[in-house]
Amino acid sequence: MRVRLRDVAEHAGVSVKTVSNVVNGYVHVSPAMREKVQAALEELNYRANLSARSLRRGRSGLIALAVPALDMPYFAELTRFVVQEAELLGWTVLVDQTDGLREREQVVATGLRSHLIDGLILSPVAMDYAELSAVRDETPMVLLGEKIGGADIDHVAFDNVAAARVATEHLLSLGRTRVAAIGYQAGVVARSGVAEVRRTGYEQALAAAGLPVRASLTRTVAGFQRLEGARAMDSLLAERPDAVLCFNDQLALGALRALAVAGVPVPDEVAVIGIDDIEDGRFSSPTLSTIAPDKAAVAREAVRLLHHRLGGPAAPSREVSVGFELVARESTLGRRG
Repeated sequence: MRVRLRDVAEHAGVSVKTVSNVVNGYVHVSPAMREKVQAALEELNYRANLSARSLRRGRSGLIALAVPALDMPYFAELTRFVVQEAELLGWTVLVDQTDGLREREQVVATGLRSHLIDGLILSPVAMDYAELSAVRDETPMVLLGEKIGGADIDHVAFDNVAAARVATEHLLSLGRTRVAAIGYQAGVVARSGVAEVRRTGYEQALAAAGLPVRASLTRTVAGFQRLEGARAMDSLLAERPDAVLCFNDQLALGALRALAVAGVPVPDEVAVIGIDDIEDGRFSSPTLSTIAPDKAAVAREAVRLLHHRLGGPAAPSREVSVGFELVARESTLGRRG
């Protein structure tokens, strides 16, 4: 038999109204009460009656998530969190891959599927925010990633400048002075923002330490993949860096492989750090130091903004910034104990 709101309320020892408020994402519920109700929802395997809700509200109960590449671990992990958050509201998530291509981002943003979905969460690469604002339809939208230029669209991100600066400062705190960077990009890809802002953070940290940005210690990559990281690291070996900031963990894993093949000990001769805290980095050898953005919070805030946009009157766009932390592992600290 289908679990009803009343069943959840009795199990949690709260009112049906409180359960309804949690299921519908209303903000005026205390964190403790929300946690209590969500635990009961999970224990009883509650699933919202989407067909009844759709009839009442004129909605499909479907939202879309469009990301550049599902084979990039960061986006795969983020997708899992978005699906989990959407399920709490009884939503089903349709996942699309844009490959970072302008034409595919336009298809998503112009709402050609708007008859199917209630809202869209999009991580754009090729389109800037002015373009998105100009071509979007009436479908509520939340953007992820760096925001370059103004647009009246809700947006969730973390501070990539600060993240790269903290990662570089960590390397400098270890006494490293020839800190290289792998991840500079050019052209349309650079304008997507992540590479440029992480570059800014790296250069800020060097400047604060009184160190120059040496062109010989920076490498431009075609993409944020392991192979690109390995190639870049190979070309850096002749420059004898003593540390490397990689603009994401996949680049860093490639760099670690290149250093291992070359017989360069990490971190004794070269310390390596990435950004994103993907699961693979916890099992590499050595384990990878990284900056860990709060991916669960990115997903939670994106779904929350979309829910508010669907459930309330028109309001100004909102900017939400989530936190991050430095996770220092063996690739910078060495094995201990």
